[in-house]
Amino acid sequence: MFKTSIRNKLIVLLLFITIIPFGSSIIVTYIYTKESLKDQAIEENVNLLYQGKVNIETYLRELNNYTMSFYSNPDFMSYLRKTYSSNAYLSMGVVHNVLRALLYSDDSINQVNMALVGDQETISLSRRSTIIYSKEADTNIEVYQKARENPHNIYIEPSTDRTFFIHRAFRNVPSSQILAYITLEIRPEKLNEMSHYLYHDGTEEFYIMTPETELIYSSVSDVRVDDATWMNEIIESEEPSGTIEWKDSTFQGVVVFDRLSDATGSWILVKRIPHTTLYESAYGVAVINIVFGVVGLTLVILATLFVSFKITSPIRVLVQNIKEVEKGNMQVHFQSLGNDEIGILGQRFKMMVEKINHLINREYKLELENKTNQLKVLHSQVNPHFLYNTLQSIGTMALKSKVPEVYTSLTDLSQIMRYSMNMDEDIVPLEKEINYTKAYLDLQKQRFGEDLHFILEVEKETLELHVPKMILQPIIENYFKHGFDTRETLGEIKVVCKRKGSFLFLAVRDNGTGIEEVRLKEIQDLLYTEDHVVKGDSSIGLKNIYARLQLYYSGHAIFKIQNRSSGGVQVTIKLPLEMEGRLHESHYYR
Repeated sequence: MFKTSIRNKLIVLLLFITIIPFGSSIIVTYIYTKESLKDQAIEENVNLLYQGKVNIETYLRELNNYTMSFYSNPDFMSYLRKTYSSNAYLSMGVVHNVLRALLYSDDSINQVNMALVGDQETISLSRRSTIIYSKEADTNIEVYQKARENPHNIYIEPSTDRTFFIHRAFRNVPSSQILAYITLEIRPEKLNEMSHYLYHDGTEEFYIMTPETELIYSSVSDVRVDDATWMNEIIESEEPSGTIEWKDSTFQGVVVFDRLSDATGSWILVKRIPHTTLYESAYGVAVINIVFGVVGLTLVILATLFVSFKITSPIRVLVQNIKEVEKGNMQVHFQSLGNDEIGILGQRFKMMVEKINHLINREYKLELENKTNQLKVLHSQVNPHFLYNTLQSIGTMALKSKVPEVYTSLTDLSQIMRYSMNMDEDIVPLEKEINYTKAYLDLQKQRFGEDLHFILEVEKETLELHVPKMILQPIIENYFKHGFDTRETLGEIKVVCKRKGSFLFLAVRDNGTGIEEVRLKEIQDLLYTEDHVVKGDSSIGLKNIYARLQLYYSGHAIFKIQNRSSGGVQVTIKLPLEMEGRLHESHYYR
């Protein structure tokens, strides 16, 4: 079946070359899109996490800077250095005012504590109560020790209820003596608000933790720090930021992290993005590709069946017509097979057959025209050698009788007869045709004398161009038959031969009375019909010239006859420089 049926071959081939590219395209597109969207999502989250880090660091620095303003208060510094005056009441008032200003400097500050190192006392102030109280203070606790050992004199302590404390060791600058420890209790609302902008709730996880894996913030309520091995890997990493591919029984995806500076507690911002979120867009693209692939494949199958029938049907029509041509039937008739390659092939086949018919008809018509012209010449021919000898004898007698005009006329007549009766050539150089035309006009000049004036305007470069024989004289002859006697002034005729581009331009103009429009229309209709029988008493007339030009130049020759606006008639001939065939009319009679 596959060896003999083009249709089945086309179906299998088209399906094969369609399914493989479609499938490969879907797979390659999915893989490329998946990785591209993954990288894009990771990059966006890295940038988002960095922006969150900048915001949180700015927030913590602002809180820390509130305590730095104490250095610019001399009364407060005098109190801490124990250099205040004896009026302790006034000094305590200054301290209370400073602490109260610190408490209300930011909405997130819930309580302010100051532990005095020298007096081992604690002064506390909270938003819940305006009462300031003092008690003994232990300045050697662990959080104070961490603040004291930190190069930035700060330690941020998390708590179980998500509040956190900022402990600052207040030194007696420029010395390293510690005067007091100031503690700010910070409510988590503002930090939570900033954290909510850094992840998508329900699809991503976000954490803020200390280097000791203590959680400051968590978007997941049931996270177990002890089992979170990914936290230890991030803490052990020496990179300030980065991404980690993570896969275990509870999570498969990418972990993005970024560290805060030491001046803001060295917190670590962590965001966990599962693969389902990263590849969500890629899955959507893959589904779209699959849907389009199925639709496309269905269309391809239908198109394959359609194309196979569409191609094989015109091929069958073409084969049938080829068989008819093989039998000798050159009349090929079938409708257009379309605009595709098969249609073009069918059109070219029809053109080829038409060209063959045209060539056959052309050769036949040329032979018919030549036989007709030759027959007419034979009818009027009376032993040309006898005529030439007789004319020569008469010319000799004219010279002896001292009548050179008669000799000149006989010479022109002899040249005309030799040229017209020479059947050995039908294509001649334009120079020969012009000489023949001049001889004819000289003879007419002898006849009409001063009543006739003619001009031959011929470009020298056109003389060697070849043209069909006897195409100018019959046109000029019509002037003497129909226009010369009816003129009102001196008879004038002008022949122009010029080369214009790739064409030879020939024109014959006279100053006769012209042709009536009705008669001119009849002549034009006669010229352009398919009737090749030349009517009239002229051996070679206008119809004969037009028919021969169309045959020699395969329809590319232009022949026009029209009245001139100044009076008279102009016949224009426009010939291609190269003619098709270059056949000799006399070839058929040798």
